[in-house]
Amino acid sequence: MKRWYVMIGLVASVALMAGTACAENIAGKLGVTGRIGFLVPADSEFTAPSPTVNADTDTGFVGGGGFIYGINKNLAAELDITHTDFDGSVGGVRAGNFATNNISLGLQYRFKEPAPHLTPYAGAGLDILINNFTFDDGVKSDVDTVVGVHLAGGADYFVMKQLALTAEAKGVLAPDADIRVSGDKVGNFDPMSFSMTFGVRYFFN
Repeated sequence: MKRWYVMIGLVASVALMAGTACAENIAGKLGVTGRIGFLVPADSEFTAPSPTVNADTDTGFVGGGGFIYGINKNLAAELDITHTDFDGSVGGVRAGNFATNNISLGLQYRFKEPAPHLTPYAGAGLDILINNFTFDDGVKSDVDTVVGVHLAGGADYFVMKQLALTAEAKGVLAPDADIRVSGDKVGNFDPMSFSMTFGVRYFFN
């Protein structure tokens, strides 16, 4: 069920940002971004010992940053690296902690301004998801690294020419990653997620 919440949130966020809405033109400019927010992960599952059981996941904090470069008036390339971790539980009992480092490469389409200093945008790209899971007893498992895709919608509000406040909704779609202990598969981690972050962008030129 949580998978559907993630998908609905993703579609709604992109639709809201993609209005008819150029604030500050960032063509040829390099910027650095810092962001923090929350992430709603999809549920995962444990397959051993049998039978297969659902692993409920909690909403977690997400934070990180990266770089943005304006290719032209409407297109920008972005590199973001974020980290999130959240608890997983079975039958209401905490089983351990999931964590993901997301190396995200994407393109933004930046719309015309609907209001002074405000630039909404929509984006998409590839994500390299480096995952791990630690059981409550301290046993560390091996979780596959997977490649996924993302869609995003957001807005930058320029408080001055080189400084902008930013907010972004982002959904990540990716295949399940195997969870293994001593080489034996014990579960499936679902990296699919929806996040909302807030931050600051600073442009160097």
